[in-house]
Amino acid sequence: MKHNVILVLLDGLNHQVAHHAMGHLHAYVEADRAALYRLECELPALSRPLYECILTGVPPIDSGIVHNQVSRLSNQRSIFHYAREGGVNTAAAAYHWVSELYNRTPFDPVRDRHTHAPKLPIQHGLFYYADHYPDSHLFADAEYLRRKYRPGFLLVHPMNIDDAGHRHGLDSSQYRNSARSADILLADYLATWLAEGYQVLVTADHGMNNDRSHNGLLPEERDVPLFVFGDGFSLDPNAKPQQTELCGTICQLLGVAHDKPVCRELLS
Repeated sequence: MKHNVILVLLDGLNHQVAHHAMGHLHAYVEADRAALYRLECELPALSRPLYECILTGVPPIDSGIVHNQVSRLSNQRSIFHYAREGGVNTAAAAYHWVSELYNRTPFDPVRDRHTHAPKLPIQHGLFYYADHYPDSHLFADAEYLRRKYRPGFLLVHPMNIDDAGHRHGLDSSQYRNSARSADILLADYLATWLAEGYQVLVTADHGMNNDRSHNGLLPEERDVPLFVFGDGFSLDPNAKPQQTELCGTICQLLGVAHDKPVCRELLS
């Protein structure tokens, strides 16, 4: 069965904070209408390498996107490629590095901030380039794209949690409250997405440490959440998804051909 899918990538969200600070998402879990899993992110625990990992299923040491300053088009096949080739409309409201990985690089704000190009992997995009760009605006950007273009695959990628972590560190009220704010913003959209038949995944690229950074082996840097919502998921508490399996699992939900690893236990 083919499903439409929304992937919400909450940049920099540590699993522990997701577990204790996101009450709306946990309401679904407690009602047995969602599940929360712990993922260990690939290394290095840096943003651009892990965007590539999540969206292509390829770990950084194999993709060559090994740190944030590797600014080039990906040479891997992503969810956007598979979806577009399978006749699925694609969209993203995301940080500009996502545009640089899959559409055009270097990012030109005038040309690329608003993207509507059917032949590109990300056909419809609203891309931002300031880490403090408000999450409220980003979610509104994403919902605009969803309503106007009805994408089969939509990436929603806000940055304020990561930005708060870099400014104040893991053990700070600012970081935790940024996660709480994202949870409240999701509450404005999640019920509508599910009612309209979307399968929704909420995860993170990496976590955060008390040095106001991330790049190492500490659990707080590597452990990230994966919430799943929708009837395409098994909600099996024993499933053990890997970050490298997200690409293939989403392609399975979309019903498009791919050659990526899949977490079968995650799917109904």
